[in-house]
Amino acid sequence: MKEVKAPTSSSYHDYLISSLKDPEHAAAYIGVMLELEEEGREPELLRSALKNVVDARLLSDNLSEEAKLHYEQLDKMLSESGGSEIYTLIEFLDALGYRIALVPKD
Repeated sequence: MKEVKAPTSSSYHDYLISSLKDPEHAAAYIGVMLELEEEGREPELLRSALKNVVDARLLSDNLSEEAKLHYEQLDKMLSESGGSEIYTLIEFLDALGYRIALVPKD
């Protein structure tokens, strides 16, 4: 029987960051965090997901100064509010029969 090694949390994080270099994977990853039901939301999850995407872009040398500034502002806002504004917008749109979809700009 073949020996199987479970990945360590460090190797999983490395794998995650590597996969988030792909814009479609990054969009889907953030999208999942935005679609969490209210009881599944934790303020740190969205912040962590955004940080992981930013880290992947930094490793690819693919993050503009403008994006860095927006990320810093958004991270500060999320740390203070837990993302309540974002989730309220999503719930409002859902009540209207819409949902937000993240797709790469090409």
